[in-house]
Amino acid sequence: MHNASDRSSWISAAEASRPFYVGLDLGGTNIKAGIVDDGGRTVAYHSEPSHVDRGPEDVARRLGGMVSTLCDLAGVTSSELAGVGLGTPGPQNLQTGVLYNTGNMPGFDGFPIRDRVAEHCGHQVTFANDATAAAYGEYWTGSGRHLSSMVFWTLGTGIGGGVIIGDACLEGHHSHATENGHIIVDTSPEARECPCGQRGHLEAYASATSLVAMAKEQLARGATGLLADRVAAGETLTPVLMADAARQGDSLAMQLILEAARWMGIGTVNLMHIIDPEGVVFGGAMTFDGEGDPIGKAFLERVRQEVREQAFPVLARETTIQYAALGGDAGYIGAAGLSRVAARRKSGSTAAEPRPGGML
Repeated sequence: MHNASDRSSWISAAEASRPFYVGLDLGGTNIKAGIVDDGGRTVAYHSEPSHVDRGPEDVARRLGGMVSTLCDLAGVTSSELAGVGLGTPGPQNLQTGVLYNTGNMPGFDGFPIRDRVAEHCGHQVTFANDATAAAYGEYWTGSGRHLSSMVFWTLGTGIGGGVIIGDACLEGHHSHATENGHIIVDTSPEARECPCGQRGHLEAYASATSLVAMAKEQLARGATGLLADRVAAGETLTPVLMADAARQGDSLAMQLILEAARWMGIGTVNLMHIIDPEGVVFGGAMTFDGEGDPIGKAFLERVRQEVREQAFPVLARETTIQYAALGGDAGYIGAAGLSRVAARRKSGSTAAEPRPGGML
């Protein structure tokens, strides 16, 4: 898996295909930033704590300052940059560049972050939802680089994602498209409550938060086994602990992980029937170390099984379903890639050359 901390995956400015693009990925805990070349290859990388408690203007100032930092690290000048992209947690108004309802970043509601970062870095900034940016990163240079259209899932504390069709990100009229975790999968009166407050959403059945909640419910009912023993011994109940217990044969942990995968399969079929993508890619923290791990392999196979059983036959047969390749780097690479798309459109380019290893 791609990892920016592994310098062996970087290239030098001398090896790069110009021009350069900067990607900024703002999270509630950390900021990840990188300069990539025209092929999406990392030339320089920088990360630091977000310090959202210091307020939005401080964050915008440091985001803008990272552009100069990255140029210094890469040994390039600011004039060699063709674009800067910024991905932030949503929801946002992508047209105005303003953040809204920022629960994990108090004080940012209504802040014009796109324009403030642009002011601090001296470049026009392309703005995107962080999950959309990660989706574009995978589409541009990751697992989706051979695909013409793609659905991307981010599995973590919640469930997010993105949809890319022919080099265009689905954003929606209100900047709220691809809130994939809020697909309604259960309309029964007993449907589980989603963290958003509504019932029956996919996120209530397949996110890390819901997986832990369901495990706690089973343990409270008296479930026994290795997982129960480790929690009773004081270990914190997390998806990582559950996966570890499942590897060691704990039936409850394995059952719950596969049940989450079944729900993800249902959500995937819904999007396949709406969008008909060439491929579906799963990323985020809750991917159980990918197909190289027995739990990751079992999770993805259970998703594929649900697709085989419920999707239209041609879609079930021909749609690829795989894990992401870029890990936590997808966000800054995708933000940079979206700035590249914007720059090329502004210059009148048709962007006709192929993506690295694949199609447009």
